[in-house]
Amino acid sequence: MAAFRERVNADPELRVTGTKFDASFGIAFDETRYVVQVRGGTIERVLASPRFDLRTSFGFRAPMRVWSRFLDPDPPPLFHDVFAMLMRVPDFVLDGDTLVAMQNARALHRMMNLMREIGPVPAEAAAHA
Repeated sequence: MAAFRERVNADPELRVTGTKFDASFGIAFDETRYVVQVRGGTIERVLASPRFDLRTSFGFRAPMRVWSRFLDPDPPPLFHDVFAMLMRVPDFVLDGDTLVAMQNARALHRMMNLMREIGPVPAEAAAHA
């Protein structure tokens, strides 16, 4: 997830689209959970295996097999985009305050696309799978 943070924070598009994106959100790969703390479209911190009482506005969760398909360099249909997955992949779930997620949809979409550019599977998540 360190590479994800670096890539997001270096992205010129997010400097424009993410200026109002201030939220903490979760990403869960099977049972491995991260909290991503975002301020102004910049990832301030990524917390691995956070305590259960660390609040997030929303979160994405899915089995590793779903994330692996999304993160594949040539993903199959419906796994190329988080919003397509939300609509058509039952195991890919958006939890929490969906309004906050959709208010930041453009920046969030860009962040998740940057995650796809980084590589097949975040090393930390694969180690816990």
